[in-house]
Amino acid sequence: MTNIELFFDLVFVFAVTQLSHSLLGHLSVEGGLQTVLLLAMVWLLWVYTTWVTNWLDPERLPVRLLLLGLMLVSLVLSAALPNAFAQAGLVVGAAYAVMQVGRSAFAVAGLRSDRLQRNYERILVWSVASGIIAILGGLAQERARELLWLLAVAVDLLGGAVGFYTPGLGRSTTADWTINGNHFAERCQAFLLIALGESVVVIGATLSGLSHIAAAEVGACLVAFLGAAAFWWIYFDRSAEAGMELVAHSDDPGRLGRSAYHFIHPIMVAGIIVTAAADELVLSHPSHLADTATTALTLGGTALFLAGHAAFKAIVWRTTPWSRLGAIGVLAVMLPAAGHVSALALGGAVAALVLLVAAGDRLAGRQGRTRSDRRPGDAGAI
Repeated sequence: MTNIELFFDLVFVFAVTQLSHSLLGHLSVEGGLQTVLLLAMVWLLWVYTTWVTNWLDPERLPVRLLLLGLMLVSLVLSAALPNAFAQAGLVVGAAYAVMQVGRSAFAVAGLRSDRLQRNYERILVWSVASGIIAILGGLAQERARELLWLLAVAVDLLGGAVGFYTPGLGRSTTADWTINGNHFAERCQAFLLIALGESVVVIGATLSGLSHIAAAEVGACLVAFLGAAAFWWIYFDRSAEAGMELVAHSDDPGRLGRSAYHFIHPIMVAGIIVTAAADELVLSHPSHLADTATTALTLGGTALFLAGHAAFKAIVWRTTPWSRLGAIGVLAVMLPAAGHVSALALGGAVAALVLLVAAGDRLAGRQGRTRSDRRPGDAGAI
């Protein structure tokens, strides 16, 4: 991962912050769905750029200039996110189109005479289609905007799923996507760290903004931090590095890059963002009974993260992640009682559950290493 890529990522720190604030400003089912839709758009802009920098050297001057240009457009888009479904719709839609079309056109020119050039010719056609739909969404009002942007996201997601099939140009196969597995996995891990970093910032910023700090507020801060640390542990303790190694040595790294990273990682990112919003609500009123919004964000954010990591494990290692599925079941059992306990008690129970999952992973890893010492080739649980 190069310095220019890290610099590019700084804009998306701001984007994640904006999404978290947008969710807190629209605490309703529709507001939540709108935030998920905006996250999908932000993720696609970021991950499509990651595919490009996997094939075009970011240290070359033209590619650097491309990233700086995309960074500027991303900054404008990020600033407009809180008002995306109000007066800033056209800004968001136009920025999405400019990034998707401009990046793809650049790749077509940069990959001249390379076999990936035809791949990006197909992607360019799909990007033009999604870009036009995104602009139309920006011009539309209310539900029409939501539906058109949902269609734009669906076009870009479907394109990858069907190999960007284009009449006259055929379709790409994942075998054509000869990615550097280490680089692609590392870049996606960086986005997860961005989201986790935002959750830590939320904890600190909310605590510093409180007019009164007592035992309950200190307890809420501790619970929020432990929850974020447990998320980090679940993903980064073993599965991040092991997944990177597997993708790097896969016979078809493009397939794993598309399924395990391109499609699955935004689910975990969504879980982290939703949980960060829940942490702010709990920190603000730890002794109050958990209301509907606090309950939905606290349980739903954790369930999203665990579901995303379960899918990641299932795709990469082809195993059934029972601990994650069991934890999601426990979260569902908590739901009826959630409104009868304080926000701090609910947050503490959820944090304890996630810590148990992380501890179980660590224990399984030790047992796996012990078995590996006895039977070479057994890598243990991931």
